[in-house]
Formats: sequence, structure tokens, C-alpha cells
Amino acid sequence: MKVKSYLSRVLALVLVLVVTLVGCSSPTGLTGNYTDDTFAVVEKLITAIDLPDDAPNRQEVLGLAKDEINDYISRYRRDDKNSGLRSFTTMQTALNSLAGYYNSYGNRPLPDNLKQRLKEEFRQVELALKRGA
Repeated sequence: MKVKSYLSRVLALVLVLVVTLVGCSSPTGLTGNYTDDTFAVVEKLITAIDLPDDAPNRQEVLGLAKDEINDYISRYRRDDKNSGLRSFTTMQTALNSLAGYYNSYGNRPLPDNLKQRLKEEFRQVELALKRGA
């Protein structure tokens, strides 16, 4: 009986460690530094929205863009010190628009007006970050 109890405790400890390590890792490479992560995500998403419609790696890039959006929002949405910043609210608006389009229309190319709006919002995010807002 003691062996069974001991094994169940060891198994529970291993499970907790695995969940902790997997939960703390970032598949998209976010560092936890809000400013650096925001600049990196903006750069990657601008590359994704500028990708030609006939690019051979389009599906892979779109999948990575979706992962980037999800990882960024899940990391910073509940962070009180960043969630009130102008850069974050503008970034969240842009990410919601892009994610909504990808979820609704999937493989269709982004309309030019959406591309222009996203680029403008990303530019505003970068300017706000440089000002410290």
C-alpha cells in the first residue's frame, strides 16, 4: 500500500512539473518584455499581411501569424501594467481585426483597405511604444 501511495505522489509531482514547464514556454518566442515582444509581433504580422497571395509558404505563415496573435494576447491581456497603455489597446484592436478575418475567411487574401488599416494601427503602436505609452 505504501508503494502505491508513494508512486501516486511521484506521478503527481511529475505531472505538475510537466504542466508548469509546458505552460511557461512560448511557442512563438515571446520574452515577457512587453516593448520588445510588441515590436517583434508587429514586424512578423506586417510580413504576414504583405505576403503575396501566391506565395508557396502562405499557409505556414498564416498559421504562425495566428499562433503569434494568440500567444501575444494571452500573455498581455491580463497584465494590468500594460493593458491600460495606448499601445496595447491599439495593438489589441489590430490583432482582433486580423484574427477575426483569419477565423472568418481563412485562406482568402486580405482586402486592401484592411491591410492599410492594420498597417496604420501598427504604425501607431510603434509610435506609442517609442513615446513610452
